Amino acid sequence: MICVMIKFSIMKTNYFVIVLLFVLSGLKPLFAQDVKRPAIKGIAHFALYTSDFDNTLDFYKNFLGYSEPYNLSFNNDGKVSLSFIKINDRQLVEVFREKNSSDERFFHFGLETDDAEGMRKYLKSKGINVPDNTPKGRIGNLNYFVTDPNGTICEIVEYGKDGATVKDRGFHLSADRISDRMSHVGFMVPDLDKALEFYCGILGFKEVWRGSADGKHTTWVHLQVPEGTDCIELMLYDKDLSKATRGVFNHICLEVQDVKSAIKELDRRVLPNGCRHDDFKVGKNRKEQVNYYDIDGTRVEIMSSKTIDGIPTPSTDLPPLYYHK
Repeated sequence: MICVMIKFSIMKTNYFVIVLLFVLSGLKPLFAQDVKRPAIKGIAHFALYTSDFDNTLDFYKNFLGYSEPYNLSFNNDGKVSLSFIKINDRQLVEVFREKNSSDERFFHFGLETDDAEGMRKYLKSKGINVPDNTPKGRIGNLNYFVTDPNGTICEIVEYGKDGATVKDRGFHLSADRISDRMSHVGFMVPDLDKALEFYCGILGFKEVWRGSADGKHTTWVHLQVPEGTDCIELMLYDKDLSKATRGVFNHICLEVQDVKSAIKELDRRVLPNGCRHDDFKVGKNRKEQVNYYDIDGTRVEIMSSKTIDGIPTPSTDLPPLYYHK
């Protein structure tokens, strides 16, 4: 018995010596396998709060031409609290009835993955705070929130096979919708380095372009999802912004082939009271665009898919703009 214990003690000692040697050499033991990141296919949704639920639905449904395939109520009174506005079979705008007037208009955005549970385990292995399990939501999708280092909420979504999103594929694709693709979502970012560490370093996004509004600093950065073509637009800023200005920064982009034709079509429709639009312009990226705003000032950017001459606009090499309190 003593001989057996001595043998086990020697084996245990050798085990830890081997592990220590691997650590000191910078190598990982063969038994310490990395958790693989599941695919991130694209932008699933953009979620916002509104002070006037009916007006905002009018803006998205009757003016921009989208359908509302399903909705949810969170209260016993049966009043709709969340409306799902369908851009295409994989992308939505989620409109939440505000809880109080101090709510930020931008709530969160969603990323589509093919394995929400695998993503939860992967993020946990990277030290990101995640729930203890992957729940199924009320419309049948697997989803949960994570918060990036700047405080932005990112929802991880896997479309459930029996969920409402999958069941509605091919339906509620209105012929009147002004665009069939949300090419990017934009949101305010106070610290670019922290954002890049999370989205590029952990989630695998790749930077594709930087732009400048003032010609002195980088003021927005485009990051493309690793297994798709959708992007997030990191909006950099240098001072605390009003709620109205935040609505300009926190936005969605609807991609079209011809912006002027889109404007002509929208001019035939009724823009809801309290909503507005800017004039047509060519942006810093040399793409034609026009901006429309819902009643709370949240911006919907309608932009051409190509530059005015088909040649990509070069990325700026200016220093980033940072917000410091």
